[in-house]
Amino acid sequence: MDRTATLTKKETSGHESQLGLDTKADRLTDHVKTGVVSQAKGSAYIEQSNTKVVCSVFDPREIPRKSGYSVNGELYCEFKFAPFSCIQWRSHQPDAFEKECSLILRRSLEPAVCRHEFPNFQVDVYALVLENDGSALAAAITCAALALADASVPMYDLVVAATLGVHGDKKFMDPTVEEESLCNILPPDGRSRNHGIITAAFSPAHQQMSEFAQSGAMDIDCATSSIQLLREACESIYLLSQQCLLKGVTKMLKKKQKEIKLDLSSDRIAC
Repeated sequence: MDRTATLTKKETSGHESQLGLDTKADRLTDHVKTGVVSQAKGSAYIEQSNTKVVCSVFDPREIPRKSGYSVNGELYCEFKFAPFSCIQWRSHQPDAFEKECSLILRRSLEPAVCRHEFPNFQVDVYALVLENDGSALAAAITCAALALADASVPMYDLVVAATLGVHGDKKFMDPTVEEESLCNILPPDGRSRNHGIITAAFSPAHQQMSEFAQSGAMDIDCATSSIQLLREACESIYLLSQQCLLKGVTKMLKKKQKEIKLDLSSDRIAC
């Protein structure tokens, strides 16, 4: 089943300009699609400029090497860069950064999943970065939540995520690889020591933040304003995710209606 949705974000507002936010005209359009992996129970694909991620979710299975009974089910999450996704060739074996991203991915999704609905079972979630041009983890979190919904895994709400890079007085929403490298360096002018990258995952319907990951150093005012910008960005991504799922349900219902009409027509001919 092929369901797509696109969303063009709003142009930079005066509030964002005052904060020095760089929204980049070339990263204004996100594209999401569900039902892209036929072998998986549920799947999704997301494009964020040149960053491309595909996620697959499979049927629940018994938790391996579990001796006792588990009231709540578990999520097994694996975040992986494809060998050809980055400028430098990536190994097939997960490295320390990918393992850390897998942990962040699991922590982001768990609060939104009704794990009591599948006790003693686990759901496997695989996120594969096909092309990395920055902000890959945030894209993977949003993509994985869509894949879980596509797999009909019971959830309290969708999870969406965004990344913000900080370098002095400049902020970059959904930074590219080059901007991420810049944000990890201390600003040379000495006026501001704020620098780093923030990735935050939100459950907008419940107004909750399910995960927060930061690198670098920022003062409390910079961190607070950054979180507010991330929350606003996630609200736009949330609308995109809802549109994608709504189109999928609508298309599925239309397909079933056609099948029912064909069955009724066949019965009348047979009579």
